[in-house]
Amino acid sequence: MRHEDRKIAVAAYKERKVVAGIYLLRCLATGERWAGQAPDLSTIQNRVWFTLRHGSHRGHSLQAAWNAHGEDAFAFEEIERLDEKALEAGRERVMKARLAHWCAELGAQAV
Repeated sequence: MRHEDRKIAVAAYKERKVVAGIYLLRCLATGERWAGQAPDLSTIQNRVWFTLRHGSHRGHSLQAAWNAHGEDAFAFEEIERLDEKALEAGRERVMKARLAHWCAELGAQAV
């Protein structure tokens, strides 16, 4: 990649709209579910997969399922996108409440 192209790509990445929200991880082998919150849904799957591949995810039951069944047994999905207007009432409070809602709704463990 040329230096100019790289600079353009970096600038575009920095200017992209970041969307916060709730995501779900599902073990297809067992049906277990884990839900989490992310300040940037576009990057969270890479981060979670990285920690799981390296055995360093802090969610012990999630890491154990990953170790037992492997990456191919897992699915990732966004379950709710939160716009800035929804987060105006207090980002942390809203994210925590939405995560609790989805954990209850889907029978998922929070990660």
